Amino acid sequence: MHFHDDSLFPENQEKLVIQAAPYGPEWLPGDADDLPLTMDEHVQAAVDCYNAGATVLHIHVRELDGKGSKRLSMFNELIGRLREAVPDMVLQIGGSISFAPEGEGSEAKWLDFDSRHMLADLDPKPDQVTIAINTSQMNIVEIMTDDDLEGTSIAKPDYYKAYRDMYLEAGPDFYLEHLKRLGESGIQPHFQLATLAQLETVERLIRSGVYTGPLVLNYVAIGGGFAGRHPADLIEFVRRVPDGAVLTIESSMRAVAPMNAIGIALGVHVRVGNEDNLWRRKGERMSSVEQVEQMVQISQALGRDIATGAEARKIYKIGETYSSTDETLAQLGMVPNRRPGQRGFMLRDA
Repeated sequence: MHFHDDSLFPENQEKLVIQAAPYGPEWLPGDADDLPLTMDEHVQAAVDCYNAGATVLHIHVRELDGKGSKRLSMFNELIGRLREAVPDMVLQIGGSISFAPEGEGSEAKWLDFDSRHMLADLDPKPDQVTIAINTSQMNIVEIMTDDDLEGTSIAKPDYYKAYRDMYLEAGPDFYLEHLKRLGESGIQPHFQLATLAQLETVERLIRSGVYTGPLVLNYVAIGGGFAGRHPADLIEFVRRVPDGAVLTIESSMRAVAPMNAIGIALGVHVRVGNEDNLWRRKGERMSSVEQVEQMVQISQALGRDIATGAEARKIYKIGETYSSTDETLAQLGMVPNRRPGQRGFMLRDA
């Protein structure tokens, strides 16, 4: 992304889109006061986050026993109810479905490819499904402190080990088929990226014509195989993202607010919620709604406006598709592919 002298002026920035992730699939009841259990509670969590200022909802579903649900019928039910309760929100399904351990000491992992591909068949369909690119370790506890986990189920040695040893399998066999199925279903992929290598793989998918559509992505700074919290890495990732992409900052625990404050100042977007963070400051719990409200306050203090639901859908380019590689590159503000025999650096077509 290019920054002109006036790019930090809030009146020149897009209005802030706040993603809310209030369903915390890695946690168990009691880990946070605002974890929804019943379907009514799932819906109310969305309504409360929307009323606080969130316009994108990252969705997981919990069974009544407190474990993350892997039943697509429950996702169908929740999406249907959310379309009525929060019709202006962008509904984004977490592409893992659920990664909570099945029982104490069990491995925490994603479902098999066939189960994850079935997200393209949800009815009613969501606006987005998140998708990871390239297999990597996903040790979500590596960057967390004992204070972060105090009083939670993940503080138990067996659960801690399950999440420490977790990895995310997302190689070409998965993402090529998943992108194809999402495209056929008219569902926008929301890329979850953590490194420049992953961003470069997505660029190759675009330049080869595998993916033609808006580039909407999160910078995932959760450590353990994903990005860490170094501000220089965040700034470099923002710099390398194409001008026409839509970028959201995602971090974990007490780093969420400062990382997001940087993102708000830079003009990109933010994600909050109990899936990422449980704390305001050391020892002080913070609900998903309070985290949304905090982002609104920070943004307003800087003079940056908050997007409405309708504005968020436009910013996210929901429903847009492109007909060719050339159109995709142009829409994303990327230089065209090199023509045979063409020398030198590429320039954008006038």
